[in-house]
Amino acid sequence: MKLKNTIAVCALALATVCTTGELYAQKKQVKNQSPKAMTSAKKANPYGNPSDVKAEAGAFKLVTLPYAYDAVDTYIDAETMFIHFSKHYVGYLNNLNKAVEGKPQAKQSIEEVLKTMDMSNAALRNNAGGYYNHTLYFGLISPKGGGEPTGALAEAIKRDFGSFENFKKAFSDAGAKRFGSGWAWLVVKDGKLQVVSTANQDCPLMPNLEVSGTPILAMDVWEHAYYLKYQNKRGDYIANFFNVIDWNKVAELYQSAK
Repeated sequence: MKLKNTIAVCALALATVCTTGELYAQKKQVKNQSPKAMTSAKKANPYGNPSDVKAEAGAFKLVTLPYAYDAVDTYIDAETMFIHFSKHYVGYLNNLNKAVEGKPQAKQSIEEVLKTMDMSNAALRNNAGGYYNHTLYFGLISPKGGGEPTGALAEAIKRDFGSFENFKKAFSDAGAKRFGSGWAWLVVKDGKLQVVSTANQDCPLMPNLEVSGTPILAMDVWEHAYYLKYQNKRGDYIANFFNVIDWNKVAELYQSAK
């Protein structure tokens, strides 16, 4: 009996040692592999998620990207999208909120701020424009974008430009020929579509500009929008921008603006 008991105790002890050893080996393996796994994950997604980006508290709010930074990587690279959104856009938003703090504009919509703009107020002009322009720009980009519009918008483009190709050339030229930094726009004015461009962070809603209208499509041609991928080839960026336009959303804006 003693021998049997001794064998049983030894067997239990051996099983405990084996189990403990296995657990230790597993923990060691996890510990050793975790940094590699973390490194691989970081390499796969080095910029995090747009939803992680926060802005300072203020009257106007951050509108996050509805897609990942690399969602349109074929046409606009992830690093550019990350810097453009989390640094430039958020910077304009934070500075806008500082500019309107304690002022009547803090209770207005961004469209009202732009339409009643004191154009001599550089801080408000640049940052309100930067916030509005980029909100529209990012909101009209989609990984399912491209192609051509349909329905009422397509008919309006044909009516006012003759064809989609004519519109595409006019819009491309507006971006390509904008000297320095600025924007190309498709706007609705007096019920008709027009292509216009503005300098810096101006937009067609602002008063006393040479152009006016309600924007339904915006293309950023500041160098920060394309330079990492395209360098000085702005024309290539513009050509590829048509591959990411969400025409369904543009059509919705057209319906509300006409």
